[in-house]
Amino acid sequence: MISLSRPQIEALIDHERAAELIEEAYRAVSLGKVNLPPVGHIVFPEHDGDCHIKYGHVEGDPVFVIKVATGFENNAALGLPTGNGLSLVLSAKTGAVRAVLHDEMCMTDIRTAIGGAIATRLLIREESRRIVIVGTGVQARRQVEAHLKLMAGRDLEFLVWGRSAEKTTEAVVELSEAFPSVQAAADLEQACRQADVIVTTTAARRPIVQRDWVQPGTHITAVGADAPGKQELETDLVASADGLFVDLRPQCLDHGEVSTAARAELIGPDSLAELGEVLAGEKPGRAKDEDITIADLTGLAVQDIAMARIVLSAFEAHES
Repeated sequence: MISLSRPQIEALIDHERAAELIEEAYRAVSLGKVNLPPVGHIVFPEHDGDCHIKYGHVEGDPVFVIKVATGFENNAALGLPTGNGLSLVLSAKTGAVRAVLHDEMCMTDIRTAIGGAIATRLLIREESRRIVIVGTGVQARRQVEAHLKLMAGRDLEFLVWGRSAEKTTEAVVELSEAFPSVQAAADLEQACRQADVIVTTTAARRPIVQRDWVQPGTHITAVGADAPGKQELETDLVASADGLFVDLRPQCLDHGEVSTAARAELIGPDSLAELGEVLAGEKPGRAKDEDITIADLTGLAVQDIAMARIVLSAFEAHES
């Protein structure tokens, strides 16, 4: 059995290869070639924490993956990481454990960011350059990294906004050491009004981005609403969008950004296109330059499977 730690895992991940496999995974989902049971959730409100259990199998794959990921926001005040977790990789033939990937959330963080960058790349206008990142945590940093790596041909610039000016400054200082195109945004409304793309990365339970702030032609990639009760976008913004895209229709209707608008009967399942359907050419992406588009990403086990495949393949190649 293989057992890998976070430093070992991070050294084995290639963003471009991961993006290829995650796009393949999205297509497999929309073509019905995966077994994805409902996500397991445990909530710890007294500690502002939650745990997700995601698991699944892609048709024909020799392995399946069970991933446990936790997010405890109060940990930041304790000087501890807010995220943790691991993945179990098991044989789809015998059920034997092939690997324990104790990634401490890094694979989830990276695959979430790659999924976000894939959605952005797929749905933005050709001339889009200015990206506003809402949030200052690990996922905000990962989104900047993934967008730059997967959209290297564009002259991207980033504005980062967070509720805490101190944390915003810390994030921008850290990011600008590697990515000089990153600056701080003092006012979120003003930043959103000037944005080509808005990427939301928070664990907010009340909407942050308002409908009136978002201009025609803007694309929004929302990755924070990965559990019931979370919401980053105003319901009217979601309901009025010209194009709504999701990673998995039933999952997003249950607890994604689109769920609130759906429960209010402002949108229905037919309003949503899955990323895999767009990638497979079964549904159109952005229709017009002036459209407001939203990608609601709740995270799929097939992304975790893709990451596990990359890590194990790279490890085995290195060991051989």
